Amino acid sequence: MIVVGYANRWKIIMNAVVTPQKRLYQKIGQGLKDRIVSGEFVVGDRLPPEREIAVQCQVSRSVVREALIMLELQDVVEVRKGSGVYIINQPKEDIDAKTGTSESDDAGPFEMLQARQLLESHIAEFAATQVTRNDIFRLRKALQMERQQIEGASFDYDGDKMFHMAIAEATQNKVLVDMVEDLWVRRQNSSMWLQLHARIVNQNYRKAWLEDHEKILLALQHRDASAARDAMWQHLENVKQTLLELSDVDDPLFDGFLFSNNPVVSLA
Repeated sequence: MIVVGYANRWKIIMNAVVTPQKRLYQKIGQGLKDRIVSGEFVVGDRLPPEREIAVQCQVSRSVVREALIMLELQDVVEVRKGSGVYIINQPKEDIDAKTGTSESDDAGPFEMLQARQLLESHIAEFAATQVTRNDIFRLRKALQMERQQIEGASFDYDGDKMFHMAIAEATQNKVLVDMVEDLWVRRQNSSMWLQLHARIVNQNYRKAWLEDHEKILLALQHRDASAARDAMWQHLENVKQTLLELSDVDDPLFDGFLFSNNPVVSLA
């Protein structure tokens, strides 16, 4: 039996803290950069389609999408809608140009959506058992704001955020409120999230999301916990599908292919 001394165990723990594991999209992005540096791809080349890279790397298409967004932010590739992703520069050292630090801990947009789907569906379920009349009033006010922003072609998402935060507040649990707030802060501070949305011009999808919100509110009004959970889970699934479709660059006639790591939870 191998016995690890106290000092060595402490060193192993500290190394794990100081050198955190890379996110999956960062590993895929680094692999693509390695292939460019090795000469397999050169400046001016078009990278293989997302679907092909996903199969080669045995990851979901959403992870590949996040890896390409990372390379786009690093000025390694350029996305040309309906044409593909082209190499425009040789990769530089992994230093964040904006912060001067090594690779950031920026969560990928689909990773964040996956976390929200798992968390907020259960928050909505619990909120349905705790919701008050004042909570319903705030939710209606949030939907009114969201509707006005959509009709005014505003790029603000204040109504959207207010709606999701009001559901968390309806649980009467401050810890859950803080968790949802943290996810929104991460979204607002995410360069990858902003880059994803920079490709999306048509805002019509927000009308469908508003309809989703109305279904969630109806379930909460009826204090139907399972319906509230299902409606929130489906809403965030719709968000993921929509963003995958609208940000697709390989094929303007997106065929609805979804990523394999979709969190499957029982809705029964």
